[in-house]
Amino acid sequence: MISQQVRQPESAVQWCAVSLNRLHKETALPRPEADTWVKLLEPLSPYCEGDALLLCPISDGEWAAWTPSQGETVINTTQFCIPQI
Repeated sequence: MISQQVRQPESAVQWCAVSLNRLHKETALPRPEADTWVKLLEPLSPYCEGDALLLCPISDGEWAAWTPSQGETVINTTQFCIPQI
């Protein structure tokens, strides 16, 4: 059997966790939307919380976001994941 890997764009957003039910269904990449809370993969500073609220897109791979401890900031799509609902 030949296995192929689908190459994802470097600016692709990822799910924080993929449920077992989702593995057998379509596994489309999540699309970030304004007014969505996301999990930061690494804190922006030692005092930063692990969550950020997406405000609006700045470019293809960057978002203006608000964090409770730091205020408004710019984060790249590779710095966060969208929690599975």
